[in-house]
Amino acid sequence: MYTDRIASTITGTAIEALPSMSDSSFLQLMWLASPALPIGGFSYSECLEAAVDSGCVTTEAQAGAWLLDQLHLNLARSDLSVVAQAVPAWQNQDHNKIAELNAWVLQTRESSELRAQTEQMGRSLLEWLRNHTTADAAQIETLAALSPTYPLAFALAASSISAPLRECLLSYAFGWAENMVQAAIKSVPLGQSAGQRILSTLTAEIPAAIDHALSLPDSDRQAFSPMLAILSAQHEIQYSRLFRS
Repeated sequence: MYTDRIASTITGTAIEALPSMSDSSFLQLMWLASPALPIGGFSYSECLEAAVDSGCVTTEAQAGAWLLDQLHLNLARSDLSVVAQAVPAWQNQDHNKIAELNAWVLQTRESSELRAQTEQMGRSLLEWLRNHTTADAAQIETLAALSPTYPLAFALAASSISAPLRECLLSYAFGWAENMVQAAIKSVPLGQSAGQRILSTLTAEIPAAIDHALSLPDSDRQAFSPMLAILSAQHEIQYSRLFRS
């Protein structure tokens, strides 16, 4: 069990620790972040494969820089911001806010394959929730009626876990990072050690991305990534590919 304050065995002084969260809640967040969760995340590269094919990403350094930009310029300003608002909306049963956020995600996917990705992963996570114990049946049906997107389905899964909002966002971001690093390893290609170095860099930057996401009002949330949109459109007709996006 996490505690709000712990005593240092070295200095004898009290130091701040993570907010209180049960072992069960912590494990549930790890579960949601796992690449083994059967929602198909491993089958998407989010345009990274097209960036490799076009020559924009050919090395470990370029892959790391690409994913850092994607974390801060795309994920933090869109999906993480949506999840940050959707978790409390689910907890407060604010269905109007849920519908608004879900519609925003659908409207801001700039290619058919990126929209298909969020819809497929959203439906898959919703089906997983039907066989899980953490989500209310009425909430599941509410989202099912909206053409569910992945950020809203994740927020529903996280909303019933007794975990602080920041930790929910950490779970979402780390799950994204692991999937994207695996996509880089396969498509650049890179070795496992290179992948771990990139993941280490992403992990160090995730807290700042979450801080930014939590600070954004509705008016500042955005999904403006022209290069990703162009590469995604190119990926849709790419001759040879491993990934669905």
